[in-house]
Amino acid sequence: MVVAIDGPAGAGKSTVARATAKALGFKYLDSGAMYRAVALALLEQGGAASDRARELDIVIGERVLCSGRDVTEAIRAPEVSEGASRVATNEKVRAALADKQRALLADGDWVAEGRDIGTVVAPEAPVKVYLVADPAQRARRRAVELGTDAETVLRDQALRDAQDEGREHSPLKPAEDAVEVDTTHLTVEQVVERIAGLVRAAQAR
Repeated sequence: MVVAIDGPAGAGKSTVARATAKALGFKYLDSGAMYRAVALALLEQGGAASDRARELDIVIGERVLCSGRDVTEAIRAPEVSEGASRVATNEKVRAALADKQRALLADGDWVAEGRDIGTVVAPEAPVKVYLVADPAQRARRRAVELGTDAETVLRDQALRDAQDEGREHSPLKPAEDAVEVDTTHLTVEQVVERIAGLVRAAQAR
């Protein structure tokens, strides 16, 4: 079974998806780590983004391995984050990484999070969730995570949202049958329980 969790930055996707996977005993797929891995490879090696995306052997688990190298910390650097935002607009990169994600999701039970899991990567997923939250709350969460101020994050966040929602290929939007969950005033545990309930209902069908 695949549980698809999408939504904008700061809505809680990574934290919720990781916790949900642990609660259900499923594997966890952080699709954003793949884009970061491509961005890191471009910074270090140059070349065409689409070539890097196709060539890289990316393994996602507790650690992120890129062609055998542990890049878990390296892909979180600010310059890599900026690069990941750019490569995410590349249609060929998105297609190559979507293929890699589908190959992973074809085997076993997964909680996968990103921006187009339920719409493009796994539209057949029996459980699709779209997380949202108040923009100011999202910015505060990201600021804590990044160790910066919320005002700066809020400005960058607005630009990223516009970019994600307005891109021609795989724009950020909820799948038609996704369940929207507003995480603004919910704890991680409450969101996880909500999603676990959806999974139990899907398994019972």
